[in-house]
Amino acid sequence: MKVLVINAGSSSLKYQLFDMDKEEVLAKGNCDRIGIDGVFSYKAASKGIALEYDFAFPNHTVAANKVLETLADPEVGVISDISEIGAAGHRIVHGGSFFMEATLVDSDEVIEKIEACKTLAPLHAMPNAAGIRACREAMPNIPHVAVFDTAFHSTMPDVAKTYALPRDLCEKYSIKRYGAHGTSHKYVSQKTAEFLGKKPEDLKMVTLHLGNGSSITAIDKGRCVDTSMGLTPLAGPLMGTRCGSIDPAIVPLLLDNELVQDKETGEMRKMSGSELNALMNKKSGVYAVSGGYSDFRDLESNADKGDEKSALALDMFAYQCKQIMAGYIAILGGVDCIVFTAGIGENGPRTRSKICKGLLEPLGIELDEVANDCKGVARDVTGKNSKVKVLVIPTNEELMIAKETLAVAAL
Repeated sequence: MKVLVINAGSSSLKYQLFDMDKEEVLAKGNCDRIGIDGVFSYKAASKGIALEYDFAFPNHTVAANKVLETLADPEVGVISDISEIGAAGHRIVHGGSFFMEATLVDSDEVIEKIEACKTLAPLHAMPNAAGIRACREAMPNIPHVAVFDTAFHSTMPDVAKTYALPRDLCEKYSIKRYGAHGTSHKYVSQKTAEFLGKKPEDLKMVTLHLGNGSSITAIDKGRCVDTSMGLTPLAGPLMGTRCGSIDPAIVPLLLDNELVQDKETGEMRKMSGSELNALMNKKSGVYAVSGGYSDFRDLESNADKGDEKSALALDMFAYQCKQIMAGYIAILGGVDCIVFTAGIGENGPRTRSKICKGLLEPLGIELDEVANDCKGVARDVTGKNSKVKVLVIPTNEELMIAKETLAVAAL
């Protein structure tokens, strides 16, 4: 069975075609700069083909049709006809209070509910919905499944997901902790159990999805009980350009006092809510602390040259990850394994070492520095005196989406 996985953004449509019998990628690529000028990329590793060229994408429908046309192209395609595609799985960032699990898109009502989450995911909800509409139009005879980043975290108890704000406001605006990266945390928790030769139900673990956006999750018996991201992906440790969790009083302080120059009038005025939101999401985090660097490779290089700001950014990231991780171990009542994944988690031995340093005596966690010298591979990096397993497990969100699509479509 072949499953097409779609990740639609405001100006992009990323895709991967999976052969689920072998769980391998047949082709992947991106329709970028949709509605602007357009760039199309396509890679089919088994055929040694890698293409990238300009192509006008006025909308997501044109992009979806271009993907299907290329996948079935006689010269560069990997299928003879689009009828070979049995289902399409769509990555959806936010399911709000509507969706607690992957859902079959069998009506416009499902898409409308995804669009209704735009206040919770303003950058993603409408593009995600547009991607589904475009692909349903291009492939009307196959099942389409929406797989939500928030779904895995829906098992959190009220004590973990409730904010201490007036109940009527929380209900009116659907304010609660939703989390993010759920598809990654779910995949990694399952692969961790497989790696250890156990069932997810037999394990307590903390998974650290560390990248430009980072989240940490406490998982008990295969179910999420707490996670570091909240109503939006802004909460948790500081990230590449996101501030992470901060004192909420900072928000009104800046709104009441910070002046910015109006782009239209040139006059100075108070900062708007949307401008502050952009600042916290795009101009903060390690980028702000280091003075302009969001890539951890740059931070490490700078720190090695004596840059104190970059060193502080690295230390703050490790400190906050350690703080959250330790709190989750307490919530779990102990832990069987600590799992690192995603860009930094998989490829950052220095960051992994910093996070685990000094945890042997209080938490029984020790990392083997020799084994830890690895990137992008599944590996046991547990120290010889450690009572807790420390693992590196590469994530694969697209494969998880494809698996959930098969399950929901009952193919």
